[in-house]
Amino acid sequence: MARLPNGAARQGPVKNVACIPSLYPHNQRLHANAAAARNLLAGDADIGAFTVDMVAHQAGVARMTVYYQFESKRGLLEALSDMLATRGLVGPLRDAFARPDPVDQLDGLVSAFCAFWASDRVVIRRLRSLAALDREIGQSVHARDQRRRDVLRTICDRLAAAGRAPAAAETELDILHTLTSFEVYDMLAGTTRSEAETAQLVARLVRNELRVSAAPATPARRPRRGRLRQSSRNACD
Repeated sequence: MARLPNGAARQGPVKNVACIPSLYPHNQRLHANAAAARNLLAGDADIGAFTVDMVAHQAGVARMTVYYQFESKRGLLEALSDMLATRGLVGPLRDAFARPDPVDQLDGLVSAFCAFWASDRVVIRRLRSLAALDREIGQSVHARDQRRRDVLRTICDRLAAAGRAPAAAETELDILHTLTSFEVYDMLAGTTRSEAETAQLVARLVRNELRVSAAPATPARRPRRGRLRQSSRNACD
């Protein structure tokens, strides 16, 4: 059994590359193998034939080494997804949620995801294509998409609590989830729109769907009783 530098036994394969502490001496190898998967997806290889064997060959390691580290093709691609998210999504999302205004949080979320989708667009497109071909990978991608929906729900609740938008129903969450997806970003960006232009377009669509107001709604002031009586008299004169 492999052991850590402190003498403790290592328990099972490490699936989450992004969360590997620095005390693991094989940290660089794990990243290298996940990066090998990324390079394969970025190339011209047939994604339908994507296998652990191909990744092992690309990384220059034995097939069983990759299996020991990640347990399965799904575990390997989850590690790759973690690596991409750590590199391009976690920080911007954290910054977005640190903003005091929930509308700014919403804009920050849209900007963060658009920047992430653009950061390794070909790889993410092919990774999501694999999800359509492999049920287990599809379940993994679906679970990650569900986290985005949960984040959207949190921001919608904050917008409603601040009086900046009506409470979002499940149908509206479905629409927001779709608008912030990779597939919509990829289609809107096409070959002509920049990341910034696409993010602005998605943000406008999201704001329109939520009917976001520029400032908190303030209740109308009720007229004083004396003024109300005077107005009634004037109306009768």
